[in-house]
Amino acid sequence: MAIDFTLPADVTETRDRIRTFLSQEVKPTEERLRAANDLRAWRPALQELREKAKAAGLWAPHMPREWGGMGLGPLAMAFVSAECGRSQFGAYILNCHAPDEGNMHTLLHYGTPEQKQKYLRPLVDGECRSCFAMTEPEVAGSDPTGIQTAATKRGDDWTINGHKWFISGAHGARFAIVIAKTDPDAQPPQARNTAFVVETDNPGWKIVRDIETMAGRGNHCEIRIENCVVPDSAILGGRGQGHRLGQTRLGPARLAHCMRWIGNAELALEEMTKRALSRKLHGGVLADKQGIQWKLSESALELYQAKLMTIHAAYLIENGMPFRQEVSMTKYHVANTLWRILDRAIQVHGALGYSTDSPLENMMRHARSARLVDGADEVHLSQIAQNVIDAFRTDGSTRMATGAGLL
Repeated sequence: MAIDFTLPADVTETRDRIRTFLSQEVKPTEERLRAANDLRAWRPALQELREKAKAAGLWAPHMPREWGGMGLGPLAMAFVSAECGRSQFGAYILNCHAPDEGNMHTLLHYGTPEQKQKYLRPLVDGECRSCFAMTEPEVAGSDPTGIQTAATKRGDDWTINGHKWFISGAHGARFAIVIAKTDPDAQPPQARNTAFVVETDNPGWKIVRDIETMAGRGNHCEIRIENCVVPDSAILGGRGQGHRLGQTRLGPARLAHCMRWIGNAELALEEMTKRALSRKLHGGVLADKQGIQWKLSESALELYQAKLMTIHAAYLIENGMPFRQEVSMTKYHVANTLWRILDRAIQVHGALGYSTDSPLENMMRHARSARLVDGADEVHLSQIAQNVIDAFRTDGSTRMATGAGLL
């Protein structure tokens, strides 16, 4: 049998090292900072933790060793990111946080030697941050071919004009990867867009605001790009390759989100279980009640499914196999699993879960975005269904669209 769920020794060792670091170094620091309620103390404390991560050899786990990373593949990163999901700043401290993680991969695979040295090198070293500017308020984010931001060639330069929003990490970013339309009449439509590296000190790059969300402000910005002039060398990945670059980036990025959401869901299930074992009612504890047991069992079942789906999707990516269908299914399932487990955890906590005395209400507000980011639920469901139809039309079976190669 070729199937073996035993983790390689090096993956287990790496996961355990990161788990220990996050639980012994990061979690106590986060708890202390939250209790002190002093925003000025956060930045130096997090920077100190980043230096400790570097010293411990736990830096940029997703990047090749020759770039100063740990050289982990998607499968190993599934376990690393799940551990990071149990901490508010774990991924940032290890320098594998969004959107920088995806931008590092993009620059590594598509950047010229000059672009890698100028942008990737300081990003991996933790000397700067970046953002990815594709989404626009005027058009559906699920259809990048409709992007209105336009880049016009003038001599050796390009002039970019457009409107972006929900650009995560824009405040404090040194540069952005901007998707703009360069060839409006190109066929197929996917060939109309191009990616540009735009430095954020460019006078044509203007942050309008940090968009207020139901989770507060999270550095998700609205951007105006007005007569932003960049050289031809700012093109990333080739003219007309913006759609392909974006989709290549978003596949693994979606899975990275899922990995971190699994860590969030684990925390929620643990909080739910702890509450069920400690809250007394009618001569016993909540854990004795069948209605509560159902909530625990349903959450455990869904979390188990989420882990298996994530591992399988990561396996496909790591081995260069088709993965879009499995990543779409995983993204939809894990995002909704996180929502349901948090909802159950709040219900088991009662009024405490609804209050800010518990971390669950804050986790819930952030979790709602999971069903929107990197493709809304409906977009993924539509794509999944289309792949089922295409598979059946090909050979009269749906096997290729329901976990190809599993059974």
